Amino acid sequence: MEYDKMLNRLYMSLPERTVSKERFELPVLDSSVQGKKTIIRNFSQALKAVKREEKQFYKYLTKETATAAVLDEGKLTMVGKFYPDQLGKLFTNYLNEYVLCHECKKPDTEIIERNGIKVLKCTACGALSPLKKIG
Repeated sequence: MEYDKMLNRLYMSLPERTVSKERFELPVLDSSVQGKKTIIRNFSQALKAVKREEKQFYKYLTKETATAAVLDEGKLTMVGKFYPDQLGKLFTNYLNEYVLCHECKKPDTEIIERNGIKVLKCTACGALSPLKKIG
């Protein structure tokens, strides 16, 4: 019985977001192929959801697909046919490398620079992981 009281007191003292059952859902890219171009309609929204700059994923995507792209009003138009499963896989790889913590797998991260090296810093567990350079 004393254990239950202590456990309840612990839960009450934890910060609100730790107690929350809310689960972060990773965004899905909304894309379609139109002729010889591929349009990602929610490009800006998806990156805002994971708190990353459009420019970084833009560079990553154009490097990985070896194609040109134009960002306009939150939409990305890529030269070439790239189907949703291909783009989804690339986005997942990007999220795993540049968004999700390499230790605890939570999305509570930020990119900082330490001694001239870009590092992924987790605000949940405190882990630091060096990042691969894009482009």
